[in-house]
Amino acid sequence: MKILFVGARLFEDIALYVKNKGITSILTESNPDSKNLELADVQYIVPRGMEGPKEVALKEDVDAVVPLIGIDKPLIEVAKFKKDLEDNYGLPVVASPLNAVITARDKQKTKELFIKNKIKTPEFIDISKNQLKQELPVVLKKLEGQGGSGVKIATNNADLEDCIDDFKGAIAEKFIPGIEISIEVLRYDEKAVPLVPVYKGRTTLDCIHPLDKLKTAPLEVDNLNNEYIRGKASEIANILGSEGNIDIDIIFDEKDSISYFIEINTRLSGTRYLTTASTTVNPVNELVDMALGEWNPKTVEKRIKKYNALEIPIGNYKNEKNNYKFRNFNGKNSWVIHGPSDFQRITIRAESFKKAFKTAEELNIDYTKFL
Repeated sequence: MKILFVGARLFEDIALYVKNKGITSILTESNPDSKNLELADVQYIVPRGMEGPKEVALKEDVDAVVPLIGIDKPLIEVAKFKKDLEDNYGLPVVASPLNAVITARDKQKTKELFIKNKIKTPEFIDISKNQLKQELPVVLKKLEGQGGSGVKIATNNADLEDCIDDFKGAIAEKFIPGIEISIEVLRYDEKAVPLVPVYKGRTTLDCIHPLDKLKTAPLEVDNLNNEYIRGKASEIANILGSEGNIDIDIIFDEKDSISYFIEINTRLSGTRYLTTASTTVNPVNELVDMALGEWNPKTVEKRIKKYNALEIPIGNYKNEKNNYKFRNFNGKNSWVIHGPSDFQRITIRAESFKKAFKTAEELNIDYTKFL
């Protein structure tokens, strides 16, 4: 079995699993200096875009393609690449189709999907068509962007005047004070499996990036049922028609006990280590099983466990385990270090949150500044 993986940056997350499955890995990458190239059996440096990966897929006669994309910008091209290979060559590509990507990538189209299907989402207006009259603070969002890019929170009129010109053609969304939540959903062959709701901290007026927050799973919030979140996430994935792995962002308003659905990302999620630690289901490995034709949603549901998981930003932490050979959580109490220099994180699995924090203390990791 040969699989083409597009993109080297995230290949370290999957290299060991692929090797243990006896798969021949073909890897394409546009950056010749990228990490992880040597982890694949065969490597190709190709120009940016999908023409290079297509040529390699056909030349190598691969059995399937798994794009390892962690950013939004290439997703439209990947979706077109998927349609071409599947329609014209019968070659499966584990990624979301074009309509799903277009809807998720455009924040206004995402809003329209939520509203049409009666899924709670914060009130918003299209800045290009309306004068801004919403109550402050207000969240200004460019139609495309990820990880906080293209987002500005205006807390007063002067602040609003300073930035409004930069946000023409954007939306203005009501700021919801509350708890930030994320959940990944696996979906293939029209069957969806929602994983675990992840706690990502509270909403802030300074747009702190998720990488700079302490995160936990499963979510433990009064008056919020995790199964409700899982059910809604599955519903959204099915409406969207996603394939592979998606990530859905939510804000829970504690005052009114309302879950507001914010965004959808049709790509690998930054919460994937927390998801793996908490559930034992590794979303990246599941993409390989989809490519192999071995993915069974009922089996995946049965494999979902309920461990407590904690993720802490650690910047740079000298440890030999920060490499692809140590990406698996072993046993009930274990940990993994991951991420690039200056942005490393540790994800801890434990039988309780108390034990998870205890592990952090034993590793001399100061988590108190994130509480």
